[in-house]
Amino acid sequence: MFPLGDENEPGHGLPWVTLALIAINVAVFLLLQQAGANNDFTYGFSAVPFEITHNVDLVGSQGGIPQAPGPDPIYFTLLSSMFMHGGWLHIGGNMLFLWIFGDNVEHRVGHLTYLVFYLVAGVIASLAQIVVSADSAIPSLGASGAISGVLGAYVVMFPGNRVTVFVFRFLTQVPAVAAIGIWALLQFINGFGSIAVSQETGGVAYMAHIGGFVAGVIAGFLFRGLFPGRPAPRQPMRSLWS
Repeated sequence: MFPLGDENEPGHGLPWVTLALIAINVAVFLLLQQAGANNDFTYGFSAVPFEITHNVDLVGSQGGIPQAPGPDPIYFTLLSSMFMHGGWLHIGGNMLFLWIFGDNVEHRVGHLTYLVFYLVAGVIASLAQIVVSADSAIPSLGASGAISGVLGAYVVMFPGNRVTVFVFRFLTQVPAVAAIGIWALLQFINGFGSIAVSQETGGVAYMAHIGGFVAGVIAGFLFRGLFPGRPAPRQPMRSLWS
């Protein structure tokens, strides 16, 4: 089940923070990571659990895993890593999810609150991954932890919104609680499965997704009380092309 668009609340302008976050992610990937060619930057500014838990900047090969000099303090990688990606598919998928689901949350809670929430969810996501792999030297990068937080808030605040999804070669519409709920269930299954077998699962930081999502759900309940929405007809669905 792959989302392509959702319905939006009327009466709002452009989601400036969401657009800015997408622009920053793309700029970092193209200009600083050089579309994956700049390994020194990618390895240096990714979040490495061992570096965070031991407050040390690993350099050189560590068990066959390349490392590069990072920022000082090394904890800055908790922030920098959420704007970096491992390839075109990685950044493309993440930015699509952010574009589809970010705007409604931003419009409901306001630009500044949304920005703070996004960054905090990303840091919490990274810390969740570090908790279960404290001595790992495997770099972690990507916006998916922060975006998982956005999904968590979205499913609480807009559970009935229609989401257009691509499934089994067909386009259909399902409630957000179904589209995001299935995604979340897979993260929990794979995440706790990877802990049970004590190994990384497919190079995906599932516990970061879980940590970000749980943080988003909690924030969503807070936001729902602090920023109640006005009942109103929905706007046309926002999709990949609009």
